[in-house]
Amino acid sequence: MSDDNFLQKLGQNIRSIRTKYNITQNELANRCNFAKASMSRIEAGKINVSVLTLKKISRSLETEMSEFFR
Repeated sequence: MSDDNFLQKLGQNIRSIRTKYNITQNELANRCNFAKASMSRIEAGKINVSVLTLKKISRSLETEMSEFFR
C-alpha cells in the first residue's frame, strides 16, 4: 500500500467512525481544537497526521486509536 493510499484509508476510517456517532466534521474539529479545513484534509488523506493528532481525535470520538487502522 502506498503512503497516499494509507493516508486515504486512515482518513476514511476516521470519517466512518465520526459518522457512526452522528458527529459533524465541524463538531469534531471543534472538539479537537482544529480548524474545520484541517479536519477535512485529515479525512481526505491529504496530510500526514501526527500520533498526538490521532490521540486528540480518538479521545474526541471516545474510541481507541487502533480503530483508525482496521
